[in-house]
Amino acid sequence: MSFEFIQELIVSNQTKIVMLILDGLGGLPLVAGGKTELETAHTPHLDMLAAQSALGLTQPVMPGITVGSGPGHLAIFGYDPLKYQIGRGVMEVMGVNFILQSGDLAARGNFCTVNANGQLIDRRAGRMPTHIGQELAELLRKIRIDGAEFFIEPVKEHRFAFIARAPDLDAELSETDPLKVGVEPLTVTALRPGAEKTARLLNQFIAQARQLLSAQKPANMILLRGFDKLPVLPTFPELYGLRSAAIAVNGMYCGVARLAGMQVLPVDGDTPLDEFLTLEKYWKDFDFFYLHIKKTDTCGESGDFAGKVGAIEEVDGLIPHLLALEPDVVIVGGDHSSPAVLKEHSWHPVPVLLYSKFVRPDGIPKFGERACLHGSLGVLPAHHIMPIALANAGRIAKYGA
Repeated sequence: MSFEFIQELIVSNQTKIVMLILDGLGGLPLVAGGKTELETAHTPHLDMLAAQSALGLTQPVMPGITVGSGPGHLAIFGYDPLKYQIGRGVMEVMGVNFILQSGDLAARGNFCTVNANGQLIDRRAGRMPTHIGQELAELLRKIRIDGAEFFIEPVKEHRFAFIARAPDLDAELSETDPLKVGVEPLTVTALRPGAEKTARLLNQFIAQARQLLSAQKPANMILLRGFDKLPVLPTFPELYGLRSAAIAVNGMYCGVARLAGMQVLPVDGDTPLDEFLTLEKYWKDFDFFYLHIKKTDTCGESGDFAGKVGAIEEVDGLIPHLLALEPDVVIVGGDHSSPAVLKEHSWHPVPVLLYSKFVRPDGIPKFGERACLHGSLGVLPAHHIMPIALANAGRIAKYGA
């Protein structure tokens, strides 16, 4: 998709668009022939909305490719994730509203647990309480290495944002998370000539972190991934002419929204209800709202099928709050699939519905993977959703005479 082409066709009006993203929405049955988490959930309000919507399945990058939340979100926001490749670290850092300088190196950090042999036994340290993560972040702030400065910002539970500031840092580095237990954390290595100095610096930091955390519980080690520097990204106001707002309670998602030029709204609490109440509070102030739900992904990655079903049902119960605002366009979808049976992200296309008074409704009275397979949107690249939403909002002019 050409942003220059879209920009030329954008027109301004007073219509409002809501993009509700249930992180990791797509799923799989627990047994062959069974229902997915979304199909199992009792969702009368989403089903009612589906019957009045166009349905389909989004492909974040291309068939067979599993994506992280970063590229998954960039795609659903309308960016080609192969062209705009942004390390998760930058999104995590911007999520805590840290002001990155142009030469800074950012990474996403996990506090983790290793055994006496240094092998990972829990990559997330049991998703420990946030206050423990804050205390451990204070320990890491004691690390000193000549010629470099480090910033450690706690995010939530086991997660933290890592920033290194030194001359000539290079982001072409391998990650330390092996993505499995029973093995040792990996060493940072240079992925191109010239990055060796940065790799040595980070390995020194990690070695000191290991010593500082050795007696701590439940976390006694760290993992770093998603190395990157501050990118240049065209923003929603520039691309689409939208006054855009983000409603999210997890740092990384606030970060990717900030990169896209959205204003991150304060949420008084951390439940889906709190997020929907924030939507109501700021409804008059913006044209576009991105509302993010994290629990669906958390349950999927934990293998909690019933928990993911419950999370979907909780959101379904809040749909009347959204519809009472009379939005012109509603998108309900996800950034990727996180089937509980796999306990991780997967390559499966993600269910999506698009509602507006100008849509041609498919008349399919169910929101689920198999129902969406029969929808008129088909299986489409995720970055095509935004132009369709803008058209339904009357924000794209006719092309040509």
